[in-house]
Amino acid sequence: MAIISYGSPVHYEIALAGNFGEPRPNHFHGGSDVKTGGVEGKPIFSIGDGYVSNVTIGIGGYGNAVYVHHPEGYTSVYCHLKKFSPQITAMVNKIRYERKRARGDFKFRPTDIPIARGQLIAVSGNTGSSQAPHLHLEIHETRTWKMMDPLEFIGGHVTDGLKPMGHAFMAYPVPGEGVFMGSSAKTNYNFTSHNLTRKFVAWGKVGFGIWANDYMEITYNRYGVRKTELLVDGKPVFRSDVNGIPPAMNMMVNSWGDYEHFLRYNVWYMKSFVLPGNKLPILWADGNRGIVNFTEERDYRFTYRLMDFKGNVSEYTFTVTGKKVPIRIPASRHSPLRYISYSKCNNFQLPGMSLFIPSGQVEDDIYLSPVIKHQPGKLSDAYRMMSGSYPLFSYCKITLRLNKPVANPQKLYVVSHWGSDRYMGGQVTSTKQGIWVTGKAREMGATYELAYDDQPPLIHPVSIGNELTVGLSDSGSGVDDYEAYVDGQFVLFEEVPKSPWVRCRLADTPIHKTGKTHRLVFKAWDSRRNTRTYTTTFKY
Repeated sequence: MAIISYGSPVHYEIALAGNFGEPRPNHFHGGSDVKTGGVEGKPIFSIGDGYVSNVTIGIGGYGNAVYVHHPEGYTSVYCHLKKFSPQITAMVNKIRYERKRARGDFKFRPTDIPIARGQLIAVSGNTGSSQAPHLHLEIHETRTWKMMDPLEFIGGHVTDGLKPMGHAFMAYPVPGEGVFMGSSAKTNYNFTSHNLTRKFVAWGKVGFGIWANDYMEITYNRYGVRKTELLVDGKPVFRSDVNGIPPAMNMMVNSWGDYEHFLRYNVWYMKSFVLPGNKLPILWADGNRGIVNFTEERDYRFTYRLMDFKGNVSEYTFTVTGKKVPIRIPASRHSPLRYISYSKCNNFQLPGMSLFIPSGQVEDDIYLSPVIKHQPGKLSDAYRMMSGSYPLFSYCKITLRLNKPVANPQKLYVVSHWGSDRYMGGQVTSTKQGIWVTGKAREMGATYELAYDDQPPLIHPVSIGNELTVGLSDSGSGVDDYEAYVDGQFVLFEEVPKSPWVRCRLADTPIHKTGKTHRLVFKAWDSRRNTRTYTTTFKY
């Protein structure tokens, strides 16, 4: 049943490219992706009465986004927009010119931009981290900012008569405490039917997980499953209801989902048990955290029940027979000095490096497997904490010692090598032991070292005329921001989606077309405050 019935954000039948809560690496999909026919420029309407509370431009992966506060206590967010309605554009640009900032989070009072249900607020686009044109719609509980399933609010405008489908289950024997089919390794088994006749055997403690998807008639897309329940002998041992996710717990998707399996096979098995460091409120488990303890030599009857937001239900059953077998306890080969506790603060140190991991940042107690690459001729040694990918639940502090003198220590920063190089911050302190630089770290499989950047960004003029287009690039700490002036007057440059360019349409600025010569001054700076200024003249 819907919490509140809101209108549709589009004036055509809704087809979804993705639904709320789908597992993604390091985050849940935070909204519903409404298809726009593969093109930009579709009108977008407010789903309810309220007022525009925020407009963000170039923040995170949202691109251009409009936030509408609703009196019922929710906020709807419309993302990846091409442009805003004329009223919103005028109000936003007024603030942007006052602040002399093209990007940012621009806030409004309730009386500034009142909005009615069904009112045009924008046209769809492909800005931000969008991979193709669409509308990403989010709904948050305004007070707590919990991420809500938009289909709870606009589901009446969506057709769905198809049941979720289970593809396979995974057995996870607890190391040293359980076996499944004679093995202590996790193993997956396909659902060849809704009622498996194959006999499985187990002993001791075993967790389970399921690979499943939801579907809708209007498209061929696959979606995440809204509700999952695992019953053993008719009693629930685990339930999930993907709705009301605190954004601060986004990274815990890697704990609920089998992140390691996903990286190998691009398939998410969602665990039907809860690891001790996983605090997601959308999960419930019995007193054994969902782990099934096979202690009797008898049949245990399993039922997976899957449900979508429309109430379409499918069930999958199988039987596991308890059969007593010896369980091998693996010998521990871990040094206690590499131990990280999920429930305590951890200060892990290596020569030239300190890593502080607060409590609650890992799913369970773990052991790091650090590797130090000694680099006497470089700024610092390089450090990797784990042999494979292991993201923490949030960023922690990593501090590295400088190996050799530099002209300006304030140009130092921490760089992460993981796929692409990433700027991870650079707070510089000087002690008797030398110069130390503190940044942030989250991916324990990445390599961290110090880098130095005293070179400003490059500015590449692309076209100068009725439209001013400039390219920006920086091979070091990355472009932080920019600003531009024509004849001493601030003008807005907009980011060109999916390109390193920014563009100013002079017709949209306070600059009048006179046919005379004008002077452009464009400034850009990077994350280490290295600044470059490009100046040119043009006729307009």
